[in-house]
This record gives sequence, structure tokens and C-alpha cells, in this order.
Amino acid sequence: MVTRRNAVRLLDADPELGEQLTPEERDLAGRALLVATRTLEPGPWDPREDPTETRPVGGLLVLEGILTREIVFAGRRTTELLGASDVLRPWNEDVEFEALPFSASWEVHSACRLALLEDRFALVAGRWPALMAAVGERHIRRARGLAFQRAIAQLPRVDDRLLVLLWSMAERWGRVGPQGVRVPLSLPHRTLATLVGARRPSVTTALSGLARDGLVERTEVGWLLHGDPSEVFSGRLHTPVPDRVAAEALGL
Repeated sequence: MVTRRNAVRLLDADPELGEQLTPEERDLAGRALLVATRTLEPGPWDPREDPTETRPVGGLLVLEGILTREIVFAGRRTTELLGASDVLRPWNEDVEFEALPFSASWEVHSACRLALLEDRFALVAGRWPALMAAVGERHIRRARGLAFQRAIAQLPRVDDRLLVLLWSMAERWGRVGPQGVRVPLSLPHRTLATLVGARRPSVTTALSGLARDGLVERTEVGWLLHGDPSEVFSGRLHTPVPDRVAAEALGL
């Protein structure tokens, strides 16, 4: 896979990391935290076989792009969706139960720019506890996202699973417009199926039904979600949607 390398000021590329710093700390840390980056082009990615891959002590921070990690176990597939602000350590081996082997693979869906959190990052960032806490929060956020994805997969209806998944993606990547909430993630039906724990044909059928109901619309770059999410889910689920998504969809 073709990769390109560059260097950036980390807090310019990911301003959220410095939100808990004072203005003086933010200025000093912003100048000190210069990190190398690399770009992954769309396609399969195996970091363990990538001869150019380094293993920075702090991991890899996704600055841009979308990628997935897929696990195949007992003939079934499950997928984790990752994007900007996620921290990865893809070279770490998964703990395998010998009697029940599984395999894991990575796929880059849109060009990803990754920051390498190397030894120098750890030394410099250690001067600001709030900065290290922000990195730790990224790991917690990822774990909670996986727990929520597991909860989505427990819904009995595939169309409900997909609707919740799309609105949860809107919470992170969506943009509110006059026609609805745009989610610029063009994922194949196969990937959507493994995200919600369903078969691809069931996902295709469910998406067609949601489109007929006027709830979702496929676009060239992803999805367009229609309606007030509170009203959409009131007749389908008993769980309220995130406040921010509801407020934005209502134009508040």
C-alpha cells in the first residue's frame, strides 16, 4: 500500500487534545508537540507485514479518514468502525483462546492520516497531565463505542439496528443541512451488516424499507437522514437519541 510521510503540529491537527490546557500551556505544547504522520491509501492494511510501519509507544492517532477492523470468528464477522480521534495499536496481538481461533484484518475505506505518537511525544506530553488525560479518554471513548455497538446488535429488527447505527454515525460525522443530516460515510452493505450483526441480504432489504419510509436516502458520498430523530425513534425504540443530534436536526 502506498504511504506518504510528513510532520505536523499535533494540537493544530487535533485541537480537542488541548482543550483542558490553559492558553499559555496550549501555546507552549502546540509548539513542542511536532509529530510524524503517515497516510494510508484505501484498501487492505496489515500493519504486522508493513515493512515501513513503526511501533510508536503511544500508538497511532487517526487525524483523518475512515478504517475498519474486522474479526472473523466461528464463520461470523464483526466490524469496528474507526475514524478521526481514535487511538490504535494495531500491531498488538489479540488474545486468542486456543480452542476457538479467530482472525483480524484492517481495511482503509478513505485515505487515513495517522499521527505517530512516538517516544518524543511521550516525553514532551508528560509535562502536561491534562494532555495525557485527553489521550487516555480516547481509549475510554473507543471502548464505550464498542459497548454501544454491542447494544445495537441486540435490537431484534435489522432495520432498527441500521437506523440507530446511522444516527450514531451522524452524532460523530454528520452535518446538518436543509434536506436532513448528511453522513459522509460510503460503506458497503457488507460492512454495515457486520457492524450491526446481520447478514448482507437482510441489510439490503432493511435499507430499502427505510428508504421507502423516507427515513434514509443513499447519496454519492454516504447517507442523508430525514426527520426529527426523537419522533423517528419514539415509535420504534424506547431509548432517546443523543441530545446534540436531536437539537441540530431541529435547528436549535
